[in-house]
Amino acid sequence: MNRCGKTDSKLSLDLHFSIGDSVAMLAQPYHLYIERTDATKNMARFYSLSIEPTLFGTPCLTRRWGRIGSGRQSMAYHFDRKEEAVAMFLDLLWTKRARGDVVFCRD
Repeated sequence: MNRCGKTDSKLSLDLHFSIGDSVAMLAQPYHLYIERTDATKNMARFYSLSIEPTLFGTPCLTRRWGRIGSGRQSMAYHFDRKEEAVAMFLDLLWTKRARGDVVFCRD
């Protein structure tokens, strides 16, 4: 535990104390994987979104995209509140769905 006076976080980095001591963790996982393929246009793209907590417990929305089977690009957005990250996640999801991209669930 951080035992540094006023900054005591009451969180432990020890394995046996790590379960359930962080209230900043996301309760529900947000992962999305989209593929768009068209053999007539030589198109094989992927797009993925995920929201995961950073080391400091704040939510981070990560976007990854590129051609299937090759290098990828990525961009990360950091937020103070989970609701802001989820709102952007849903906006990006609906934008992709409106274009006709096929959505796959990922574990």
